[in-house]
Amino acid sequence: MDQGSIARILKQVSGGEDEIQQLQKALLDYLDENTETDASLVFSRKFYIAQWFRDTTMETEKAIKSQKDEDSSEGTHHAKDVETTGQIMHRAESRKTFLRSIIKTAPSQFSTLKMNSDTVDYEDACLIVRYLASMRPFAQSFDIYLTQ
Repeated sequence: MDQGSIARILKQVSGGEDEIQQLQKALLDYLDENTETDASLVFSRKFYIAQWFRDTTMETEKAIKSQKDEDSSEGTHHAKDVETTGQIMHRAESRKTFLRSIIKTAPSQFSTLKMNSDTVDYEDACLIVRYLASMRPFAQSFDIYLTQ
């Protein structure tokens, strides 16, 4: 991945959200800007929103499950894991709130929320998609699947 380009995109995207949320917003803005030229981008935009919401829900469920597993074992790292679980839960809720706000925004209202069209071009959008895909669990564990 081209970390320099990712850093440049993050600087251009306004907002105090976390890195993933900023990249998601940049990609959604790009897709929304180009729906007039390619109708399939409307589906892509909805698919990404649904997939990210599902990923956030799965991350939350895994955090709750790991917390329950730790509660049963009462290990010495329990306090550290609870803090991490709390952080995951907080981050997941903020991402869900962000995605809900995007879903509730009507297309006519969304045009007022758009970024400058020069911020993300086609190559940057492809880079964002690759970067976000690399953060998914399957991409991170691909070597394990391949060796098995």
